[in-house]
Amino acid sequence: MHSAPRALCPHVEWAVAGVLGTRVGLDWIKQPASPGTWRAELSWQGEPGTASKLASALRGWRMLRFEVTSEPCSTAEGERYSSTPDLGIFHAVTGLHGDILIPEDRLRAALDRASRGETDLEAEIAKLLGKPWDDELEPFRYAGEGAPVRWLHQVV
Repeated sequence: MHSAPRALCPHVEWAVAGVLGTRVGLDWIKQPASPGTWRAELSWQGEPGTASKLASALRGWRMLRFEVTSEPCSTAEGERYSSTPDLGIFHAVTGLHGDILIPEDRLRAALDRASRGETDLEAEIAKLLGKPWDDELEPFRYAGEGAPVRWLHQVV
């Protein structure tokens, strides 16, 4: 969680606990990149699809900035979700080395829009790679260096 108003912090914990099926108490610290907001980090382990459930549980609060990532495993590709109040949510499938894997149909659609003059191809590719979200979230990531991390394991 990159930034959350103080009043939403317990709600974030409840939402995450509901998905992971265990009590969650995050170590919230002030977010210097956005005065008046708080940040927390949580590492978790769970079944494929858990990242999607976590992002879905958090996406309803427009005042949050967050990222949820899931590493690839033998049965599923990895995933990355990024969310900001201005941009909404971004989803990408990630490969073994963390690269974003862009589906062929999304690339074809971007090429088609650019060929019709509706958009610039470079801007379309930047969106497919999540660059606008990375640009907005980078100051919040940097502000969290050295923040405590707690590992949670989902019991299945």
